[in-house]
Amino acid sequence: MASLGVEDLGAFLREQRQQAKLSLRQLADAAGVSNPYLSQIERGLRRPSAEILQQLAKALRISAETLYVQAGFLDERVRNEAEEAQRVGVREAILADPDLSDRQKEALLQIYASFRGERD
Repeated sequence: MASLGVEDLGAFLREQRQQAKLSLRQLADAAGVSNPYLSQIERGLRRPSAEILQQLAKALRISAETLYVQAGFLDERVRNEAEEAQRVGVREAILADPDLSDRQKEALLQIYASFRGERD
């Protein structure tokens, strides 16, 4: 995947912030960065580090991998593989839980799939 411009990353961050209904100051506080620095990122004047992107992702409640792809740090294919591994890990954890009955495990797996919008 080609690296997107810093302006594209800033626009993407602004869109995510607005969808989360957060002000610039609220996101800056939640991510532990300064308000002016975040403003510069959104305007495409600064390119944040992977660590800052991780803090922003956590505050926005999106995956850090999504921001890494937007910033050109991570290939889309690698992100998809990481997300698939995470889904498999959740399924394996449910199936391995000795305190759940088979019926409970199946119900949890169905609920998880429905939350993720997956179809069997």
